[in-house]
Amino acid sequence: MDTTYDAAAARVTAPGQRFETGQVDVDGRTYTTFVNAPPTLRPLFASARERGDRDFLVYEDERWSFAEVMAQVDALGHLLVHEHGVHVGDRVAIAMRNYPEWIVSFAAITSIGAIAVALNAWWTADELEYALDDSTPTVLMGDRERIERAWPGCERRGIAAIAVRQGEAEPPAGVSRWEDVLPLGEALPDQAPGPDDDATILYTSGTTGNPKGAVSTHRALVQSLMGFGCRVAIERARTGAAAAPEPEAPADPPVLILVVPLFHVTGLVPVMLSCFAAGVKLVIMYKWHAERALELIERERVTSFVGVPTQSWDLLESPRFAEFDTSSLVSVGGGGAPMPPKMVARVERSFSKGRPSIGYGLTETNAYGPGHSGDDFVRKPTSTGRGTPILQVEVRDEDGNALPPGGVGEIWFKGPHLIRGYWGKPEATAETIVDGWLRTGDLGRVDDEGFVYVQDRLKDIILRGGENVYCAEVEAALYEHPSVLEAAVFGVPHERLGEEVAAAVVPKPGARLTVADLEGLLGAHLAPFKVPSRWLLAEAPLPRNAAGKVLKRSLRDELAS
Repeated sequence: MDTTYDAAAARVTAPGQRFETGQVDVDGRTYTTFVNAPPTLRPLFASARERGDRDFLVYEDERWSFAEVMAQVDALGHLLVHEHGVHVGDRVAIAMRNYPEWIVSFAAITSIGAIAVALNAWWTADELEYALDDSTPTVLMGDRERIERAWPGCERRGIAAIAVRQGEAEPPAGVSRWEDVLPLGEALPDQAPGPDDDATILYTSGTTGNPKGAVSTHRALVQSLMGFGCRVAIERARTGAAAAPEPEAPADPPVLILVVPLFHVTGLVPVMLSCFAAGVKLVIMYKWHAERALELIERERVTSFVGVPTQSWDLLESPRFAEFDTSSLVSVGGGGAPMPPKMVARVERSFSKGRPSIGYGLTETNAYGPGHSGDDFVRKPTSTGRGTPILQVEVRDEDGNALPPGGVGEIWFKGPHLIRGYWGKPEATAETIVDGWLRTGDLGRVDDEGFVYVQDRLKDIILRGGENVYCAEVEAALYEHPSVLEAAVFGVPHERLGEEVAAAVVPKPGARLTVADLEGLLGAHLAPFKVPSRWLLAEAPLPRNAAGKVLKRSLRDELAS
């Protein structure tokens, strides 16, 4: 039995249901919220204690039970409060690759009301220095490589550092070793946050070249999590599955695999936090590699693959794809970039049970936004889907007026899951959040069924394999070279990555420039994914319009030809 989307949504959010909705006032604005959501992340993490010795985290050959994870969460919370004097609202930074200790750190930091500052593990020492200045953390937790980059900056600022996974190597003088200082057996302190206390700072690059710290409250994070759960409940209700008896023991219980960084909102919220909330096993990869992912999907019977479309493409393109049993997968997709219609069709036919899915979320929305999956996605593969009842979506013209269905303009979001603003940047906050509405900077439309279509980006941004690359930041770095006269950075299509970074550079008269010179300059100051892979060294001035703006479309066409 199929029912309409609206009828299913009304049924799932009705009074007495798990996803019942109501109205809540926050800072003088009214939002539709899930009334049964936990008030903060602390009780969400506490629920893991009830799951005891069940497997929670699988990392390489390590298996961490829920009880083991929570014992470390409690101990770290105790250490931060009683040894480092961390109070509600203080910042504590995490700088490491995807390790179990990243998850322990996040749960402990937010459980005691501190703000978890998620630092990009790709960043150079210069980029880490900027974030330390911006967020002013009290303590930093890092792995060996990140400690090496960040410790000089921490030492100058009086920031304590705790090193994980040091192996046989000694950490720098003054840095504590995780296993030496963690007081296992101690209880989590009573210090706790409130719903509107800040919980996270996640950095998103800015068009001015410096990253912006997107700040989310506990309320925003738990409402986003409930939004993802509500979407699943609506889809079940549409097919009548919600009324059907549950099987006593599913052949493949839910298992997720972590293939994107935890410092990105996708890895943090819909993957990691969803597993905490639902008591689901999470399989962590050391490093992305398609064949290794396929091995783990088979070995751990992974049911949901949430990554960027590039990674779905890598799975399908693997010459060994057919060797592995992927029959446990029921959902294949993620977000971070559009999924080409060709890929939607290919996912649909390549997995025995796995259906394609996509989500349109931003750091500023805690990853939650319109979502698309299954039959709807196959039917409308160029759409990014529909929202759920807490999310309001409008398409507006340049004057801020809402457009009717089919009208093309900027996409705006409103809901309790949005960030409250950018850390220490009130002007940037006011530009992005207007009367409780978030300006996405994306150009699109909504059809008469409520499906959202993203057609272009208003911001000068390149989306490379799920990583945001802001042209202004790379251009600013190029202009640091004494022989560069003009520089323009832009995206060009790439079959696997979606877009790759390209640059056109004009040298000063009489100067000689090579690609190696420029790559060496950028590599010393920017993360590798921001360094252009396509170059155009031009002798003539860059093409510009009457207002003096570089015509990047012309450069893109020239490079393509």
